[in-house]
Amino acid sequence: MITRDELIEIGTFNKPHGVDGEISATFDCDCDTANEFSCFVCEIDGIYVPFFADSLRGKGTMTLLLKFEGLDSADAVRRLVNKAVYVLKREYDELQIEYDDGDEVPTDYFIGYVLYDGIEPVGEIVDIDDATENVLFVVERVDGTTVLVPAADDLVTSIDLEGKTITMTLPSGLLEM
Repeated sequence: MITRDELIEIGTFNKPHGVDGEISATFDCDCDTANEFSCFVCEIDGIYVPFFADSLRGKGTMTLLLKFEGLDSADAVRRLVNKAVYVLKREYDELQIEYDDGDEVPTDYFIGYVLYDGIEPVGEIVDIDDATENVLFVVERVDGTTVLVPAADDLVTSIDLEGKTITMTLPSGLLEM
């Protein structure tokens, strides 16, 4: 079973293309590397489902037309419309994809990382709240409670990619809210 912390969001499924089960998808990264991924993943009814591409072809620099195994009609791919496209984080890391806006890594990359406030562990980042312009880490504390922490660059003091930790200097009182 694929879990959210194994994935990274790279784009969005758009709409069916034609009647044979092809769907367009817009990516946040260079489409040239898309054929290197073993599968594309989409959340359906709370489960992360892998889809294996029979074919993919470019439609501009940031859009691909994808045809998946077992999805042979426009109706079959319609359930993917407007859903996020994910790939396996380990494959993404191997390709070392560079995003258009520099070396920035999407914030959902850090799901599964342990967040520290200085030397004190806060908890594990279990989700990202990007419903507003101020992106927040959703952190599950050891006691099972959840706290929201701003995913602001100026609060981050270090990131350990191998150890999967983020150290931040948080404003006093933030964790008591």
